Amino acid sequence: MRRLLPFVGFLLLPLFVGGCSQSARSEKPSPDTPWVAADTADLQAQLYRSRETAITRAVREVSPAVVSINVLEVQRIRYRDPFADFFNDPIWEFFFGGPRSRIIERQIHAIGSGFVISPDGYIVTNDHVVGNATKITVSFPDGRAMDAELVGTDPVTDIALLKVNPDRPLPYLHFARSAPIVGEWVIALGNPYGLFEAAPPTVTVGVVSAVGRNLPSQNGRLYRDMIQTDAAINQGNSGGPLVNARGEVIGMNAAIYSETGGSVGIGFAIPADKIQRIVAELKEKGYVDRSYYTGLYVRDLTPRIARALGVPNTRGVFVTDVDPGSPADRAGLRPYDVIVSFGGTPVANSDELRARLFDFRPGDRVQIGVLRDGRRLTLEMRIGRQESR
Repeated sequence: MRRLLPFVGFLLLPLFVGGCSQSARSEKPSPDTPWVAADTADLQAQLYRSRETAITRAVREVSPAVVSINVLEVQRIRYRDPFADFFNDPIWEFFFGGPRSRIIERQIHAIGSGFVISPDGYIVTNDHVVGNATKITVSFPDGRAMDAELVGTDPVTDIALLKVNPDRPLPYLHFARSAPIVGEWVIALGNPYGLFEAAPPTVTVGVVSAVGRNLPSQNGRLYRDMIQTDAAINQGNSGGPLVNARGEVIGMNAAIYSETGGSVGIGFAIPADKIQRIVAELKEKGYVDRSYYTGLYVRDLTPRIARALGVPNTRGVFVTDVDPGSPADRAGLRPYDVIVSFGGTPVANSDELRARLFDFRPGDRVQIGVLRDGRRLTLEMRIGRQESR
């Protein structure tokens, strides 16, 4: 409204000037007069620029590198005869065998999102999107579609790496070098429900709600140190990037909490540093080497065991046995030790210990914090390989 006031004043001026009104209309306005309106195109450009923010600039820069992923996979289902229970009796089994069942294979389509991380066509997405694929097609915002090769995948961290062969360099995204800040603006991009294939991605905006979130294990996947956001994430957004206001990737959308199946403002993304580490291994080997051998046998602490060992609480892992000559044995671990940290990170239970172990690789040396007879010890173990047993 303030921009319009000088112009409105100019229109009303002749009503109050009286005899001067005719001469005022006949004079050619000077270009230097401050209330003279700018050219329409310039005015529109100014208005457009006034609406731009760091978020809109980031979306414009990032969108060309966000892709839709269409997957064809074969699903194996055990089909049980609906009359099996009727025929499931000793006489029928004696003459005709057990209940009739068979394995049925069917092709299903799945959708997801991903983002380009190099001009020569490497693309990151989730393992749960492409891990069982027989055919993968990647669609770009400019309308192009390309077949993709699965370079490698890691079900544990839910990270997969694809490769397409473009005829020209592709726009790609950069990973953030600094950790996300709780409360900062973030943008989630992707193709929810597969609604807009081969089109610019859908954009939702929110903030970083929390960092370092640990989710329960799901189908062998360990979602640890996750970024929580209230930016809307829905089915089909999996594998899409979560970027900051500078357009840098801080995470990859992977999971939501929802009682309805749709977004309720609780979404989770795999942090950028973990993505980079896993992608480097997938590019080199096609898999992540987790052929661990420690010779360590553990169980969760219970209040009863904690009291018997003189441990103040149940946060930790109770060592039940150690293989002679194993990496754990050489490190000095003993039965009845209580492991309270692994690699400098506290562990509260066996799931957390397993997750921390998966951050390392065979051959790595790791510091282990132990409670023994009321004393705190720090031991060093070199992680072995399964074939070394």
